[in-house]
Amino acid sequence: MTEHPPTVEPRRPDQPYPPADGLGTVPDWLRQPATAVEPGRADRWRVRLADHSGKLLGGVAALLALVFFGLVATGGYLGVQRWAEAPTAYPTISQPVGEQAVSSASPPPAAGAFDGTPAADFPEGAAGIALPAAKRTGPFTEKQVAAALAKVRKALVTARLDRAFITSKDPDRLLRQFAPDARADLRKDFASAVFATYATRLAPGARITAEPPRVKGRISYRSAKDAEGIRILEITSNFVWAYAFHTTGGQPGDGVVVVHDTVVWSVPHPGDVRSGSNGLWIEKADSYGSNIDCAAYDKGLLDLGSPTYGGPEDPDPDAVFDPDRTLDIPDTC
Repeated sequence: MTEHPPTVEPRRPDQPYPPADGLGTVPDWLRQPATAVEPGRADRWRVRLADHSGKLLGGVAALLALVFFGLVATGGYLGVQRWAEAPTAYPTISQPVGEQAVSSASPPPAAGAFDGTPAADFPEGAAGIALPAAKRTGPFTEKQVAAALAKVRKALVTARLDRAFITSKDPDRLLRQFAPDARADLRKDFASAVFATYATRLAPGARITAEPPRVKGRISYRSAKDAEGIRILEITSNFVWAYAFHTTGGQPGDGVVVVHDTVVWSVPHPGDVRSGSNGLWIEKADSYGSNIDCAAYDKGLLDLGSPTYGGPEDPDPDAVFDPDRTLDIPDTC
């Protein structure tokens, strides 16, 4: 994860100030006692960034082997690459021109952990994932578009909302929803922290409440071609997922963990690929998590963090709930 400069510990009242330029210590009458500051709302929102990218590779007839930082992608129309450099911040993926939908589901009455936060107005769970109308797009028929959109929605529900999946160590519940040729590389994501850009896994001991997560965002799609000329239906999802954790804190949002992700999914035209590559793929995913346990998030796992003191002030801590907010934000973990 991103390297950060060491945090400067506040001086205790019993510690003398260090000499300045060798001229001696500061007189006692100039010393100010350390003041205990209660964490404000902005202090609590630690943010950690993550990214995952893939590259489309043509090759229905030819077998390509691509060795990149020790990972090999073979036999499919898409070889998912893993970048080894430290994660950087990315802007939210721009929504392409094309059909899209924003959930209009009415939120339930605000109650519990989400009170006092923007997530109180979000729909519950899968109700927040609205699909745009399926229309014939490029070489894809209306039926093919509808089927591809349904695959993406099902994967989103499993990856971010299905409690059986997010509390399990076995990723197969999600992986079997992808094209057979995509699964081996995606499985490698779950051996590292890369999967966190598109899927939620709870850390051991994490205590999530019975309240369904709140969800807000949109899905859009367009017809495109990959670098090898394979026709694809490219589907972009951009969602904020808010989870309620048990907490002893008394301020609004103390128990709320937020994940904001943008994922580019792709479905190749069945006429352009072999049967093993026909189905759902992930081409690119970026995300950040807020109000998180940073050590757990380094492993891709989600848990509530402890309140921080004197952390970086965000002039608008509620911005992490906005699906239109850029992902190009500081990493504060």
